[in-house]
Amino acid sequence: MHNRSDQFSKSLLRDGLSLVSAAETEVEVLAATQKIDVYSVPDPARAAERAGMGLLGELAAEASLFEPFHRTPSLRQVRRCLRKQLTWHHELERRARSAAGSAALDEDADVPPQPAVDFPALVVIGTGRPETVLDAYRCEPVQPGVYHAVPGLVMRVVVLAELPRTRATLLLRLLGSGRLLREALADLAALPDDAWEKSIAQPLLVHFRLGGQEPKTDEEDEVSAEIRAWFEDYERKLRSEERKVGRDEGRREGRDEGRREGRDEGRAEEAARALLTVLRGRGIAVPDVARERILAEKDLQTLERWLERAVIAASLADVLDSPT
Repeated sequence: MHNRSDQFSKSLLRDGLSLVSAAETEVEVLAATQKIDVYSVPDPARAAERAGMGLLGELAAEASLFEPFHRTPSLRQVRRCLRKQLTWHHELERRARSAAGSAALDEDADVPPQPAVDFPALVVIGTGRPETVLDAYRCEPVQPGVYHAVPGLVMRVVVLAELPRTRATLLLRLLGSGRLLREALADLAALPDDAWEKSIAQPLLVHFRLGGQEPKTDEEDEVSAEIRAWFEDYERKLRSEERKVGRDEGRREGRDEGRREGRDEGRAEEAARALLTVLRGRGIAVPDVARERILAEKDLQTLERWLERAVIAASLADVLDSPT
């Protein structure tokens, strides 16, 4: 991960795709020095959810390598991505042969592995229009901002600057910079509080705002600067709402205990759902017993403590207190 912008892009794609697929970041490609940014394999059981994810769901309808670029990718950069695609397919075939008990089969033999392995798609995402790439691979537009290369390559090129400003493209537009990012952040803020896009993007915005060193504000780290500005505004709104709630509660204190308890229960329920969302986004499995425990927890401080741990935890055990 070269900078905060790269890490944010990979994390946003991974966590968004994890809703409907098994998504990994920094996937090692054997016999190569490169790593796939995000590799996504669709979950057939989540086809209905994927259909509601807009453009990202469409792109994730098949096993795909996602390679986001902060700027417009060059032909040389895309060629490196194509090498990853080919090498990864070779590795998938090797694993299929091994799983089928035919590991000794000559890898160069013209015999398909059992079971057969589909060639994974390559999704290249960049801010501007990569003319040299589109020309070199005879890419044709299939919808605004999305191009398909010649069929044999199974490559899709997404130009963020050409995507329509709709909810269907929002999660991808958050990978942009400058005006594109400002518009995407404004669109994100305007969504309902229970929008799935917010459940994915907001924990990451919080994480990248608070984690590590303060981001630079020069041109190379424009995305981090935009995220910081958006989050500071988001924090101001939260503080304002908290002050308002505090004043209202002061006036009602001693007079409406039942409502207060109901509100606390509602907050606990929201915190529990937020915790489950973060765990799912980070790829941490939650067994049914643990899920029931989280949803049954009514102490808001406990849930907030778990939520803070979930941002950096490597396993469920790192999040939950040991049951008594």
